[in-house]
Amino acid sequence: MVALNLVNRLNKRKQASDQVSELTINRLSVYLRCLNELDVAGTQTISSQALAEQFRLNAAQIRKDLACFGEFGVRGVGYYIKELRRDLRQILGLDRHLRVVIMGAGNLGLALADYPGFRQEGFEIAALFDAANEKIGHESRGGVPIYDIKALKRLARRERLDIAVIAVPAPHAQPVVDVVVVAGIKAILNFSPGALKVPGDVKLKSVDLTVSLESLSFYLARGKETRG
Repeated sequence: MVALNLVNRLNKRKQASDQVSELTINRLSVYLRCLNELDVAGTQTISSQALAEQFRLNAAQIRKDLACFGEFGVRGVGYYIKELRRDLRQILGLDRHLRVVIMGAGNLGLALADYPGFRQEGFEIAALFDAANEKIGHESRGGVPIYDIKALKRLARRERLDIAVIAVPAPHAQPVVDVVVVAGIKAILNFSPGALKVPGDVKLKSVDLTVSLESLSFYLARGKETRG
């Protein structure tokens, strides 16, 4: 009976993964970070209401998001921190080792390669790739090797590469993405401005820092108008 319940729970999570929105997934990441803090602090259980109050979240939204993936917590007790952390890591696919490559060994690419937070969450920065001869064969300060972009397809075949990060100037972004797609990498995080095209079986997520800054500028301007 226990095994059957576990199978049903896993099946529900699998079905939900194709239906939940990007915003829901983003919130799960936020919940996981909150639970990480609680676990480090030695907290063993917490209710959705207490979790919301402590981290300025929405208790009803927490319950709704988690319900997309099954039943969590115990009535009268709340959520067991370690158990819910494990479940969220599994839902987010963080229970397995993920290998990341960074396309572009400029200032941004090198900074991303040496960011310790990626490794702490289970993302291994396996390599940097660039087209500049003077960079190829060197390493980042943290020891990440820099390869010729022409070698990506060969290395992708030899080693399991899960995610590619695009950190090149805008004019080069689409050609680099095309190289990544040909290499067989199915998940791309893009830091270059502008719209990029990928096949339907490739997941592309863009982080536009300029758009974020413009959004902050908007709120600052609105605040100035209100004070004026």
